Amino acid sequence: MKIHKVLIGSFLFCCSCFAINNIVNAQAINQNTDTLMYVPIGGNSWRVDADTTGGNITNDGIVNWTNPTAEFTTYIRLAKKGTLKIWLYGKVANGKSILNISVLNLTKKITVTDAAFADHYAGEWAVTDTGYIAIKIKGVSKTGNYYADINSLKISGTAVDAQTVFVKNNDGDFFYWGRRGPSVHLSYMVPEKMNVEWFYNEVTVPPGNDVLHSYFMADGFGEGYFGMQVNSPTERHILFSVWSPFKTDNPGAIPDSQKIVMLKKGGNVHTGEFGSEGSGGQSYLLYNWKTGNTYKFLMRAKPDGDNHTVYTAWFFAPELNKWQLIASFSRPQTNTWLKHLHSFLENFEPEQGTITRRVLFTNQRVADETGKWMELNKARFTIDNTGAKGYRMDYSGGIDGTAFYLKNCGFFNNYTVRNTLFERHLSNKTPEIDLDKLP
Repeated sequence: MKIHKVLIGSFLFCCSCFAINNIVNAQAINQNTDTLMYVPIGGNSWRVDADTTGGNITNDGIVNWTNPTAEFTTYIRLAKKGTLKIWLYGKVANGKSILNISVLNLTKKITVTDAAFADHYAGEWAVTDTGYIAIKIKGVSKTGNYYADINSLKISGTAVDAQTVFVKNNDGDFFYWGRRGPSVHLSYMVPEKMNVEWFYNEVTVPPGNDVLHSYFMADGFGEGYFGMQVNSPTERHILFSVWSPFKTDNPGAIPDSQKIVMLKKGGNVHTGEFGSEGSGGQSYLLYNWKTGNTYKFLMRAKPDGDNHTVYTAWFFAPELNKWQLIASFSRPQTNTWLKHLHSFLENFEPEQGTITRRVLFTNQRVADETGKWMELNKARFTIDNTGAKGYRMDYSGGIDGTAFYLKNCGFFNNYTVRNTLFERHLSNKTPEIDLDKLP
């Protein structure tokens, strides 16, 4: 399935000088009418310089910071204009460190000398617009071994209120999910009583949007998904997976009677099992798809009459001008046509959560068991828990010409309201596919 990495370290830090719950839960405190909040570094920050040595971001915050070129950025979203006051909650093991704190093109210096964690006041900034802001931290000088360990930032001022957005705590591993950024989805409106055997979709990734570790998922259904990924600077996948009916993250725990069975696969297609986000059967084709080109995805589900459903996926690349079989899987304890049709866009690497990506989906079609095609031109926009909990708001979806689009990550300001229903113009372009001659 997706490739996952976890942040280094575990959130075991405690300090007698300050109750840890006040930090990781980022609970607001009212003091002199100003709202105070603690923004955990571990779920809201990234190292942004090219060199990755001598300074890490872990669940505990910035640690092992020795490299003078290291730069760190923390993102928050403000719903009000006004003043922003910032404190750094950190320490130095020995000596004295001077750091630069830059916000809204204004840099202030801060001195850290405490061997125990404490708040260090950086200064006040004027916020003249709402939306995301970047708080940048860089070392100026140090007399000890390390610049600083920084657990969190305390923020206050008239611009800070209950609508201020950031990852509040690590409950449910949200430092990891928050740094990945919000996943965004389109749920297509299909006639309720239709037996959908075929689902067709077209996908275009605009130039510059093939961000590393992105999944542009075209044909999603109740039991699996099918789309294309950027897996490394030199590798891209056409990925098709089907979940087992047995609920587990460990594919080895699935009983034989509930395993996904591979019936056939296309040339050069890799097949196996996946885990970590449910488990089941997985297949992928190594294919160097290109931005700006439109790729076609065709999904089929057909009950076999023996309480199994067969799911088959085909992929059409314009460079090859032909349909290619990806794989065909049999799912036990299943007797269904295609349901819950959707597309999504996600980033599956936390270090890439600061980069925006966008994708277009066009000409969605379904056909029933008789092969009669119908165009789908209505879709509902939804988000995952990272967005629903209000931890990230850099998500968007809607209409772009005759296409639906999805966009996420990168801390842009204009977001789309969850559950918005969009209707695009009909394209009236029935796909020219000879279903009987598919490989």
